Formats: sequence, C-alpha cells, structure tokens
Amino acid sequence: MAKKRETLKELRDMSDADLVKELDETHRQLFTTRLQVSTRQLANTSVPRRLKRRIAQIKTIQHERELTAAYAAAGVEQ
Repeated sequence: MAKKRETLKELRDMSDADLVKELDETHRQLFTTRLQVSTRQLANTSVPRRLKRRIAQIKTIQHERELTAAYAAAGVEQ
C-alpha cells in the first residue's frame, strides 16, 4: 500500500504537461507489452494490467484538475 501512495503522490506532484507526457509514454508501453504478450515474448503477463491501472490513475488526476479549474472559474466553493 505504501508504494501505491508514493506513486500517486508522484503523479499528483507532476505538472499538467508532465502528466500528458507520462500518459503518452504509458500508452506506448502498453502497446509494446500487448505485442510482447501476444507473441509470447513477455513472461510476466501482469504488466499490461499495471499499465492500464496507471493510465486510469493519470486520467483521474487530469479530470480532478479539470473539475477544480471549472469550479474555480465558476466561483463555486467546494
């Protein structure tokens, strides 16, 4: 659990541009690992699942930031 919190904290500390870069890189890694799994070059088949989870975490953080900015622009207090 502690490691998961650390990685989430690292993601939350990233800027918006860094998150976009990280998302793009993770998508590339997912594509590569899917190919490796399908050609039986990758022994650890849990890697694509972890990459999909990381993509979901990044997208969640991006969405939270979008909502926060929208609420701030509308002048709504949380």
